[in-house]
Amino acid sequence: MYQKLTQTLFILFILLSCSKKEELSIKPPDADKAYEIYEEGLTSMKKEDFFYAAKKFSEAEKILPVIEHSAKASLMTGFCYYSINFYDEAISSLENFLRKYPADKNQAYANYLIVLSYYEQILDEEKDIGPLIKSREMINLYIKKYPDTDYSLDLKFKLALIKNQLAAKEIYVAKYYIKTQKWIPAINRLKNVIENYDETIFVEEALHRLVEIYYNLGLIDEANKAAKILGYNYNSGEWYENTYALLNKDYKKEQIRLSKKSKKNEIGLVKRTINKILRK
Repeated sequence: MYQKLTQTLFILFILLSCSKKEELSIKPPDADKAYEIYEEGLTSMKKEDFFYAAKKFSEAEKILPVIEHSAKASLMTGFCYYSINFYDEAISSLENFLRKYPADKNQAYANYLIVLSYYEQILDEEKDIGPLIKSREMINLYIKKYPDTDYSLDLKFKLALIKNQLAAKEIYVAKYYIKTQKWIPAINRLKNVIENYDETIFVEEALHRLVEIYYNLGLIDEANKAAKILGYNYNSGEWYENTYALLNKDYKKEQIRLSKKSKKNEIGLVKRTINKILRK
């Protein structure tokens, strides 16, 4: 969760090196206080005191004399709240930025941070799918509005993860119905995974459990149909092995070693963008 902070020092050195350049060529004498407050925000970021930094940026935004700098302070307020997982505050601050500075060139980035703030609030799919549904909605809207950005590429990956989590929820509920022998709702849940989440990792399990239900109910033809779909599309997986063993009692299941997929390190897209913004 706190991987977002690992590159902070790198960014902060850039912030500090750019902060002096940030002072505009046109700076009225009464603007000194505003820029002092802004500098406090930058200093607090260097110390990773993002909460205090957010307060300083918010205060500076209201009195900075040039709109470009006010917009930057507003955006940094949202970024700081996002960095410490204050997602509601981040969303509120970023929506304020979008509303007050509609012509700012960082609109796509601000919207991206808002979507991430919803995404980061996803909880255990077994307990609550509300954040999942909201995140899916926000991501789809973003991709439609900004289709050709790096942010959309990142969000497409996150959308795939959300679909997997929603499929996992369906499997979880289906297993409960199977346990309580409520066959019809269990079948409906499993069919939903097969029909609407066919690109997820859970479709194999859904097909296998559908075979199990049909087989136990004596619906052998239906069981064989589901097994054929599983075998045609996923005939090298463990769930197919389980299905084959169920329908062929003399079959001796062999152990299958599954290769573990290496996890890719997340790209610091959020940090890189902030870096670029503060260099300008």
